[in-house]
Formats: sequence, structure tokens, C-alpha cells
Amino acid sequence: MDPHEAAQRSARVAAVFDRVADTYDSVGVPWFTPIAERLVAEVAPAPGERALDVGTGRGAALWALAGAVGGTGHVTGLDLAPAMIDATRREAAERGLTTVDLVVADAAAPDLPAASFDLAVASLVLFFLPDPSAALRAWHTLLAPGGRLGLSTFGSRDAAWEQLDDVFTPFLPPQLLDARTSGTRGPFASDSGVEELVATAGFTEVRTASFEQAVTFVDVEQWRLWSWSHGQRTHWDAVPGERHADVLAAGAERLEAARDSDGTFTLTQQVRLTVGVRPVVSPRWT
Repeated sequence: MDPHEAAQRSARVAAVFDRVADTYDSVGVPWFTPIAERLVAEVAPAPGERALDVGTGRGAALWALAGAVGGTGHVTGLDLAPAMIDATRREAAERGLTTVDLVVADAAAPDLPAASFDLAVASLVLFFLPDPSAALRAWHTLLAPGGRLGLSTFGSRDAAWEQLDDVFTPFLPPQLLDARTSGTRGPFASDSGVEELVATAGFTEVRTASFEQAVTFVDVEQWRLWSWSHGQRTHWDAVPGERHADVLAAGAERLEAARDSDGTFTLTQQVRLTVGVRPVVSPRWT
């Protein structure tokens, strides 16, 4: 991807997340926070460490990192969307966190001092970036020797979720059918593919842990609010306004395949946690 195209893509992503900043991860459907908390636990922050949260959003990983490194540590959160940073900065102040800094920066190439962090996490971020390999190399340079990197990406989903998301497919332009995000092909389609990306960027001791994350909706309207409140907003935007009711009706019909005995609807997603270490002896390209 040429630099101009990459910049345009980044601008589109930032614009989407600016628009959803006020509702992101706050519509009563736990999703980003439990995934991020599992990722933070996997990299095991210790008191006094310096942590970086790449693509911090509304702080799903940030709060867990701040709690783990404590008052003697420090956490920097960065995001490309200014509205996300503004909202998260306000919440950090409300929480009384004085060891957290929040900056507007491009996750693909953060302008931060080299070797200034003991660990970094990027929860559900890497597949949005124009050049994931280049981003991993950039994050490598930000870690001190021996520093850890943790990533979360998506594995497979249950059939009911696949069918539900397919209600958008007839309306989506090619750039919203990017298989890197869906994980159906390319490096994000397997544990080994993501591990190879991380290892090629210079990390060692690369390993993967996986778990199943469930999401439960009380009705189709809650699914609409949830899908409207994060990156899937782009899917709704691709649907002409006069067809929104049709998509919602189709979603309600397909949700029936996930109905629980109590009348709610549960979908499941495999989540992949990949961890690597910056070796004490750095590769030649750094």
C-alpha cells in the first residue's frame, strides 16, 4: 500500500472511531473490556513497569494496565481518534489516575522514544493497520530489551454469528470485506500466521493462547445498538437509510439460531492472544 493510500485508510479509521467514541463499549454488552483484560493478564504487567496501550480506545486495556503497574509504574495510551483520547482522558481524570498519559498518535508508527516501555499491548488493533508487519517492527523499537508485546486478534466465530453478519454483505464495498479483519485467509487466519508476523518483526519466545468470548443480547435492538457503537458502524453506514429496517428484520430472523432458553441470544467468538519478547540482542534491521 502506497503512503497516500495508507494515510487515507488511517483517516477513515480515525473518523469512524471519532463518531462512536461516546458509545464505544458502553451499551451494556461486555465485549472489548473482557478481551483486553485477558490480554493484559497474558503479558503479566508487574508493579513499577512502563506500559504502552496501542489503540487504547476507551481504555479497555488501559485501566487493567494501570491497576497492574500501580503507582510506581506508568501507562501511555495512544489512539488515532482524537475523540477517543478526549473521552478516555476525562475518564482517567475521574478515576484519579496520575500515572496515565494519553496521546493522539498513529498506531502504525508511534512517534515515541525508542526502548521506553517494558511491555506493550494492542487489543484488536493490528488487523486495522495498512501494513501490520511494519507496525510490529515499529512497536519492537519502542520496547526495552526483554520487553513483552501482547496482541489480540480474532479466530473463528460460531455459525450463527457468521450468518448474522452476512446481512450486511450485499451492501459492503470491497474495502469492508477485508479478510484480514475477518480472519478467513492471510496471516490472521491462524495462530501460526500471526506468530510468524510477530517473529518476523524480531520478537522471540512467541506463543499463542486462545479462549472463547461470548456476547449476549437481550433482543435485536440491543444487537443494533452494539454493532452501531464500534467499528461495525461502517457496515451500517454502507446500508442505504431506507434499507436499515430490512437489515434489522433480517438480523432478528438470523438471531433466532442463537436463542437461549431464557430468551436471550448468545454468540461466540474465538479470540487469539499472541505474545512475543524483544530479545536482549536486537536483530540487525533495528
